[in-house]
Amino acid sequence: SLTEQNIVRCPDLVKAREMEALIAQVKAEGDTIGGIITCVIKGCPAGLGDPEFGKLHAILGSAMLSINAVKGFEYGEGFAGVSQRGSEQNDIFIRRDDASGNANMITTTTNHSGGIQGGISNGQDIYFRVAFKPVATLLRQQQTVNLDGEATTFTARGRHDPCVLPRAVPVVEAMAAM
Repeated sequence: SLTEQNIVRCPDLVKAREMEALIAQVKAEGDTIGGIITCVIKGCPAGLGDPEFGKLHAILGSAMLSINAVKGFEYGEGFAGVSQRGSEQNDIFIRRDDASGNANMITTTTNHSGGIQGGISNGQDIYFRVAFKPVATLLRQQQTVNLDGEATTFTARGRHDPCVLPRAVPVVEAMAAM
């Protein structure tokens, strides 16, 4: 896949080069940067999850939010969808021919819900985004306090990633698979 053809695991090769350059710049400054990973689950059957106590999006959200450095989770249109009306957001169900020409397949015309409606998978691709914060360990001087509460400075040493996103992609995939 295109995702595995570059160090930042981005499917857009032009954007990948821009991301690599930005991460290198941030690292040279002794700083760190966060970002967002988008995950798409293809081929998920309809009916996974429960509308009451085992909502699929709640389970996915819990799994993603348990990953170190994750600060946010959204699925479907997420936060962007709140500025739309229900008439713009609703995924309309239709009957469509399946691969053999039988008109008995129920699907939706859109996928604003990210493949999950009422806590249950609807057979569409499930997609979500996971926000990662910048790494707290900077390779430049930071203000802090010592054990006595006195102001001091600290400079980290050693190998520290300026951005965890490239390493986090397989973690997000694994947590989604579980």
